[in-house]
Amino acid sequence: MTLRADPADAPPAPTRIRRFSRAERWVHRTTALLMGVCVLTAAFLYVPELARLVGRRELVVRVHEWAGLALPVPVLAGLASRAFRADLGHLNRFGPHDRRWLRAALRRDKRAESRPAGKFNAGQKVYAAWIAGATLVMLGTGLLMWFTHLTPIMWRTSATFVHDWLALTIGIVLAGHIGMALGDPEARRGMRTGSVSPDWADREHPLWRR
Repeated sequence: MTLRADPADAPPAPTRIRRFSRAERWVHRTTALLMGVCVLTAAFLYVPELARLVGRRELVVRVHEWAGLALPVPVLAGLASRAFRADLGHLNRFGPHDRRWLRAALRRDKRAESRPAGKFNAGQKVYAAWIAGATLVMLGTGLLMWFTHLTPIMWRTSATFVHDWLALTIGIVLAGHIGMALGDPEARRGMRTGSVSPDWADREHPLWRR
């Protein structure tokens, strides 16, 4: 005779699923703060209407420079966290499901079954790769603009051109990133508290949930 398990003996389903460690949330918050300072100070330096509101332009320049130099520090410090290193590995790998996700996004197909995703979807992976590369370019061109006596004038002129236009592009991409976050309260809760609901994980990141 086969004995059936009593449903009452089954372990309770988790009410929340751990998604991010404390170290990962610290890296995200600190990086977001420094990036926000860079974007805000850049706006005060380049938008005439905002520049007129600043009494000490030299101070704004110094804050912008030091915030830019500090931008890679949280990520470098986060490498001490095993969870953070593991997530960098997830972000750095593209699989067949990611290509499927991107094709669905281009078709504006929002069905969950058309957008399979692991811990990070393909859009998040593309954003992470782009913003990491853009940050390195901004850091390099910013240093060329800061230490003007070390490089030829053509280098400084080219660095200024790239720095200014890439800064505008970063501002637009960040606005899109923030807009996506505002449209997903559970994703924001996961970054704020470190855990998400099982229903959200099953819907948005089914491969990770499995």
